[in-house]
Amino acid sequence: MTKPYDVLTFMDVCVDLLICGGDVVPRFGQAEQLVGDYSIELGGSCCIFASQTAKLQLNTVGVGFVGDDAFGELVLARLQESGMIMDYVKKDKSCKTGLGIALCDVNDRAILTYTGSIDAIGPDNIPETLFSLTRHLHIGSYYLMKSLQPHLRHIVQKAKQSGMTISLDTNWDPQETWDDGIWDILPYVDIFLPNVNELKAIAKQETVEESIQVLKEFVPLIVVKEGAKGAFAYNGGKYFRAEPLKDIQPIDSVGAGDSFNAGFVYAFLSGHDIQECLRIGNYCGGMSTTKAGGIAGQVRIV
Repeated sequence: MTKPYDVLTFMDVCVDLLICGGDVVPRFGQAEQLVGDYSIELGGSCCIFASQTAKLQLNTVGVGFVGDDAFGELVLARLQESGMIMDYVKKDKSCKTGLGIALCDVNDRAILTYTGSIDAIGPDNIPETLFSLTRHLHIGSYYLMKSLQPHLRHIVQKAKQSGMTISLDTNWDPQETWDDGIWDILPYVDIFLPNVNELKAIAKQETVEESIQVLKEFVPLIVVKEGAKGAFAYNGGKYFRAEPLKDIQPIDSVGAGDSFNAGFVYAFLSGHDIQECLRIGNYCGGMSTTKAGGIAGQVRIV
């Protein structure tokens, strides 16, 4: 049976205030520093992911809340522009739209986060009918979406019973405990999408190779993002590698990993092999770095 939706994700709704150029490392003692530029754009790992999958012509459904404020209006506008299905993204007057303040270098950034609407969604807000109507579930911002976190094992079980495939990008753990039930849901995950630092922190190993040896017992396909070095995947005892895009001028790396995830999932759902999934993921991630913020540089199929 053909399902009407391709991708379902739970929206970690926020906006990013991006500070770029000049000395972006703050100093206390009332020091004033000049920076090169700033922008305000759609943020949130799952929001950026959903924006990219929608632009790749996947029927993408997001469930979440925005605050009844100016930032919430910006989020709604950007998601509508992407082509995402908006039926399950609602305004909530009881919360403020989340905010991430990103201090950006070319290949790195520091982030200050106010959760707000990032953590507004709970299990009762997810219509169960969506599981039978959708092909794939993507989970992101695992360590920020605390209201949903204790219920994710039941959610992924329900997704599997409904025939869905599942991808997971935990993103960074602000508390750096790197647990909170993650090992309970990993056995249900088809594609695990950490970056190098997240991979080693979750596996609690010193090297990438040791981390892969731990995690391969839980997840069949491990895809690791290495930033400017590209990405690699491990599946069935084999490694696959894709080099980063060349001949581009990166502005910042905000959201690049989320656009990579979207490109990889798009290729995976389109039936491509792992090598091609990596190539398309790298292309989407690389192109997103060519403009400020997480979505302005995203690839769009027209």
